[in-house]
Amino acid sequence: MRHRIVLALFCLTLLSAKPAAADNRFIVRSNLGQQLLSTVCALQGCTVVGAIDGTLNQVFLITAPATVDPTLLINTLDATPGILHVELDQVLSLVGGINTLTSIPSGLSDTAPVSYFGATVWNGYANQPAAQIVRVAEAQNTFQVSGIGIVADIDTGVDPNHPALQPVLLPGYDFTRNQPNGSELTDFTQPPPSGNPPAPAQVNQSTAAVLDQSTAAVLDGNAQYAAFGHGTMVMGIIHLVAPKAHLLPLKAFGANGSANLSDILSAVYYGAQHGANVINMSFDTKVNSQEFSSALTYANQLNIICVSSAGNDGLQETVYPAAYTSDVMGVASTNLLDQRSSFSNFGNAIVWVAAPGEQIITTYPFSTYAAGSGTSFSAPFVTGTSSLFHELQPGGAQTDAAQAIAHAQPLGAGMGNGRLDIVQALQSVHPTNTSPDFAAAASPSTKTVTAGETANFTVTLSPSDGFNSTVTWTCTGAPAAATCTVSPSSVTLDGSTNSNSAVTITTTARTTTGFLVPQLPVPLSPATGIWFLCAAALCLLWNVRRIRSLVWRLTALSVLLFATLSVSCGGGYNPGPPPPPQPTGTPAGSYVIKLTATSQSLTHTVQVSLTVN
Repeated sequence: MRHRIVLALFCLTLLSAKPAAADNRFIVRSNLGQQLLSTVCALQGCTVVGAIDGTLNQVFLITAPATVDPTLLINTLDATPGILHVELDQVLSLVGGINTLTSIPSGLSDTAPVSYFGATVWNGYANQPAAQIVRVAEAQNTFQVSGIGIVADIDTGVDPNHPALQPVLLPGYDFTRNQPNGSELTDFTQPPPSGNPPAPAQVNQSTAAVLDQSTAAVLDGNAQYAAFGHGTMVMGIIHLVAPKAHLLPLKAFGANGSANLSDILSAVYYGAQHGANVINMSFDTKVNSQEFSSALTYANQLNIICVSSAGNDGLQETVYPAAYTSDVMGVASTNLLDQRSSFSNFGNAIVWVAAPGEQIITTYPFSTYAAGSGTSFSAPFVTGTSSLFHELQPGGAQTDAAQAIAHAQPLGAGMGNGRLDIVQALQSVHPTNTSPDFAAAASPSTKTVTAGETANFTVTLSPSDGFNSTVTWTCTGAPAAATCTVSPSSVTLDGSTNSNSAVTITTTARTTTGFLVPQLPVPLSPATGIWFLCAAALCLLWNVRRIRSLVWRLTALSVLLFATLSVSCGGGYNPGPPPPPQPTGTPAGSYVIKLTATSQSLTHTVQVSLTVN
């Protein structure tokens, strides 16, 4: 009976027991090394997980059961010789703020494919208003820059298969799982069925994407995916500005938008030790961290440029890492009218510069595109500009880039140096590029048609430094039986606005023409003809006495003489083989069409390829 009572009490205890609380996490800086630190930690009831500063082996993550008083443990470790600093690991979130996507921009439905530095992208992405405001294309063309080196993004990861990003993507690292490859698709554990017509759908309060209905249903309002796609979107904006820079995805955030500070620190050190030239951080926290500041100082010492968003609470408040102004450029958000976004934090204590952050069109997982609002999407404009800066000044440090980017359009109090102007920023680095000029571009780069069809291209003129003269287009290299026209063929630029002209190459369908020449069935050789005519002559002379008319005698002798001379000289009716039928129309083949834009002493030529089948 006693055993039954004990067993019942034991079972009751098991049923009423609460799940074990999660361990507390601590970030420890120590010069003891991991082995000795593990010995010290074991005496205090904690465990060393490992170093989080890469090869430096000075900053460690340790854990302790929830039953251990965290304050007491911090004080005890702080007092231990060889331990330099201890702080509680914190959780950061991408979700929150008042940044709402009030409407879906029309550009999100502009899915026309265009060529963008070797990749095919949507026109609504490549030529969106935000890019024109900060003068992305003008800067690229004026200074002949497209990005250089490695740009790291600490975020939710990236869609590694996105066709716009894939050519420049590096594998990266996933710190949430401690494994290679920074893909955010690993968080999407239940891919929905496809097949529904894609349409713009709200993904969260600040983002809309072109998704099929089932995918949108899974993502919308699902806390598990509240920040899914954030990393791919940020990467897309960096790529828009610096399309040739290599992108390094450092996944520290999960799809729900949360991250441990220790994983973010690991990502900073990883990027710094794996060749990153620029680090983007589209997140913020209100809690200061000595180790976060130290990690960014370490990056600064390696001439790495760091950029951070200023936050989306619409307040003048202190957030990190933007407040680490010696090592980071904090970025606020503006709308398309150059006004501070209502959701954007402000104040010169955290804002170095501002950039467009409303209705930004960018890449999204599943090889599609999305529109978003938030300072998260303002920061990558500055990050991409930093890569362009590095291309012009490879040894430039954080302070050099910050001074260049400070050449911005003034906005007023609380918005730092103003709204980003990429041309002005790069102009401060290369002041010799001051002559008014224009750039020429053509899209698509290649076309294939059948003879008789029309090929259409678009040529674009981009003025720089106030160029406002008339430019005339000419077209050369069109194939035979084809015409090339440019409309309008002459444009007068206004110094700032791009101008497009339509190029039409009209080919001609092919037909076959010709005629047959009759021939003798068996042409005679000259020798045979001579013998034949000689025989005829003898017969004629033999009977010529019978022809009494002098006229007929002379006529017969003339014919005989002409035939004899014609055959003996190799004459005779033998036309040979007939000429083959001649085709008309545009010949098949590949052609390079040159489109030349001329204005006074300036000439720029672009080429397109035309294949005629």
